[in-house]
Amino acid sequence: MEHWVWLTLLAAAMGATGLLSGLLAGLFGVGGGIVIVPVLFYVLPLFDVPSSTQMKVAVATSLATIIPTSIVSARKHLAKGAIDIPLLKSLTPSMFVGVIIGTVLTAVLKGPGLTFVFACVALLVAINMGLTSVTFRLRDSMPFGWVRQVVGTGIGVISAVMGIGGGTVGVPVLGMFGTPIRSAVATASTFGIVISIPATIGLILAGIGAEGRPPYSLGWVSLVGFALIVPGSILATPWGVSLAHSLRPVLLKRAFAIFLAFTALRMFSTLI
Repeated sequence: MEHWVWLTLLAAAMGATGLLSGLLAGLFGVGGGIVIVPVLFYVLPLFDVPSSTQMKVAVATSLATIIPTSIVSARKHLAKGAIDIPLLKSLTPSMFVGVIIGTVLTAVLKGPGLTFVFACVALLVAINMGLTSVTFRLRDSMPFGWVRQVVGTGIGVISAVMGIGGGTVGVPVLGMFGTPIRSAVATASTFGIVISIPATIGLILAGIGAEGRPPYSLGWVSLVGFALIVPGSILATPWGVSLAHSLRPVLLKRAFAIFLAFTALRMFSTLI
């Protein structure tokens, strides 16, 4: 009986994680990975997953769940006409290159290294979003040429290593280059498609036959985690999109910052 109670609570926790990640995917364009990675990081030890591989499994599983969530989120934002299509097209090639680099790094880095990268980037983004105004920008438009390609590559690398959909980095970067916050959220929601599909495939291939994976895994992807998280995530994504187009921009930005800061501090605490 206790075993079934434990499994029921675990399933409920993963379902709640899916709902929260979907809500954030639509609200912030983050693909939900910023929630899923920390939750899986704490849940995986319950399955006796070694500490050396916990973060790899968390990142890979998060990226897999982002595939359907990003598709749903992008379609909803596209229907509202909020996605900057020309900007998306110009960033996609370099972002794809960055994803390949980030996927390789994820496959070779140790668990603590992945945790440190996740926490550092999340905290930096939180500081930027929390302390700058909605109108803060480095310039009024995204630069062209090689600078734009460097930006796209950087978003791809960091997002793949962190197991996120691109919005955690993409939203503040687009905002600093003059993109209105709602358009930045909408456009960044499509980054998840560009990032999650190749990164997931790469981490599946990299994890085949590796030791330290939980039961029912495909490469580094936990199929159990994927199956429990995705339904709630898809259900809640449209709710987040609706909120993103109804909340005041300053509230949207500050809420994003608070959540990221909390997540970063929790991840740093695991390294002490």
